[in-house]
Amino acid sequence: MKKDSRPIVEHTNDFLEYLDIEKGLSNKTQETYQRFLKKFVSWLKINNLETLVPHELSEDHIRKYRVFLSQSFNKNTKEPIKRSTQNYYLITLRNFLNYFTNRDILCLPSTKIKLPKSKFDERMIKFLPVDQIKKLLNAPKTSTLTGLRDRAILETLFSTGLRVAELANLNKEQIKITPETKDLEIVIIGKGNRPRPVYFSKRATKWVGKYLETRKDKEKALFINYKGPKSGPRRLSPRSVEDIVKKYAILAGIPTFTSPHTIRHSFATDLLMKGVDLRTIQEFLGHKNISTTQIYAHVTSKKLKDTHRKFHSLNE
Repeated sequence: MKKDSRPIVEHTNDFLEYLDIEKGLSNKTQETYQRFLKKFVSWLKINNLETLVPHELSEDHIRKYRVFLSQSFNKNTKEPIKRSTQNYYLITLRNFLNYFTNRDILCLPSTKIKLPKSKFDERMIKFLPVDQIKKLLNAPKTSTLTGLRDRAILETLFSTGLRVAELANLNKEQIKITPETKDLEIVIIGKGNRPRPVYFSKRATKWVGKYLETRKDKEKALFINYKGPKSGPRRLSPRSVEDIVKKYAILAGIPTFTSPHTIRHSFATDLLMKGVDLRTIQEFLGHKNISTTQIYAHVTSKKLKDTHRKFHSLNE
């Protein structure tokens, strides 16, 4: 290991290039790392540590940074940053230290950064029961172009379990629907540039087909914006899709926390409640690790408990 005389803050661009070239992370993931790392750089500057070099970073610095995170507030909600979010900042810093190790630059071992345990209620996923999903899907007014598009979007999200960015990246050429098509299977490139198949139900295929029948333009994107100038890219952004979902959640009178990710959770939870195993759900969702999928395991715990209480022969 060698000592590097360059301050830590001057290594950030090299770290991001490392994530891109050597780790092969997507642009979206790189942007997330950049955002989380920016807070650590800000903390260094606040504490006049801009000249701190990698081998000078100590466990005491990490402790003080953790205190700083625990006392920070979310800019939008004005509430303290959740422990789960604090973990993301620390995981980013861990990976930054791993980068130094990979470059044979002397620094604090990443194992010295311990993650605080998240409270169980922070890990609880939010999902919609089937009756609320039905209300959401039926909310758009399909007699209009935007309503028809929005129904196709909602049906696609619930049928496929796609992430919002994955849905926004879909192209028309991926969707091959003929009069004989009952349901649809396509392959997408998901998070981490990993390909996976996704499946459209018969109903989702029907609504996407109806929407595509109205498309006479030459736009590449599957879902486009009907507002604003028609010159230039018209692909709906992930943020626009989130706004669409929020709009119909309000119209349908279902929980206001509803988002594309809530629908993804609902997709997975619906499968789990019908007996689909976690490994299969992992494949549907495109999770790299089964540990990510296991957040859904608690959803059926109450159902299992009630079943055990009702049917176990010595529970009388």
